[in-house]
Amino acid sequence: MQTILGAGGPIADGLVRELRRTYDGDIRIVSRRPAEVTAGDQLVAADLTDAAATSRAVAGSDVAYLTVGLPMDSDLWERRFPTMMRNVLDACIEHGAKLVFFDNTYMYPRTSTPQTESTAFEPVGRKSQVRAHIATMLLAEQAAGRVEALIARAPEFYGPGKTTSLTNTFVLDRIREGKRPMVPVSANTKRSLIWTPDASRAMALLGNTADAYGQTWHLPIDPDRKTYAELIGLAAEVGEGRSATPSCRGSPSPWARGCARNCEKFTNSYLATRWTTSSTHRSSPTVSRSSSRRRTETAFAKF
Repeated sequence: MQTILGAGGPIADGLVRELRRTYDGDIRIVSRRPAEVTAGDQLVAADLTDAAATSRAVAGSDVAYLTVGLPMDSDLWERRFPTMMRNVLDACIEHGAKLVFFDNTYMYPRTSTPQTESTAFEPVGRKSQVRAHIATMLLAEQAAGRVEALIARAPEFYGPGKTTSLTNTFVLDRIREGKRPMVPVSANTKRSLIWTPDASRAMALLGNTADAYGQTWHLPIDPDRKTYAELIGLAAEVGEGRSATPSCRGSPSPWARGCARNCEKFTNSYLATRWTTSSTHRSSPTVSRSSSRRRTETAFAKF
């Protein structure tokens, strides 16, 4: 049994589809209001802030994937994420389930230094501190030998459908609607981004690779990183068949209106092909790896 805790988002739904496509066995979907993603999914309604409900949801699982997300509210994160992590860890320990934690990069230093799996945490801000705290909770239980776990860490993501990332919400979705994109960060800084189906695919592989456990993994991204200005320009090319690198400020422009209908084509064709193996979330020097790590990275490279 492979169980997805906190289902319903694009990463979790993609994970269900990848597990169904690639691996044998039952799949359990757990959320407050679970919905079937593929035929035969086992649905379990549970609130992960409830320890007893979390234990029941994990019971019988070989692997549990923690993919739960919360609205971008610091108070909510501080109240719920540590409780959910504690409950999931306790449930996995109780039932002998392996744990795969889908994590982000909030806890890393906000510098231009390449980020690797060994980068020390330097959280800045309340949300970053929460993410550092819950990752540390998992690492402590793993180090003590009480749970077999791994962390699958990804940067900012983008994807098809109803993906609600910064990139989708403020850039791609607005282009699709014929509105000017809004980039609340520097539009001319190269960004590390991951395509949601790739994140799901990598996580399914890691969860079903025995020697991937006991480690943190940076999920593969395209090392040919683009700025948001460049991505917007690519969207313009798809929409109008011409090169453009529009400003991220000002009134709605003709190129945005012209490519609105084609934005889904952009996200599903060009960006979906920009996938390759990388152990870092920025262009980085070589990192030494164990033989088991190399085996899993070889599997990554076969995607």
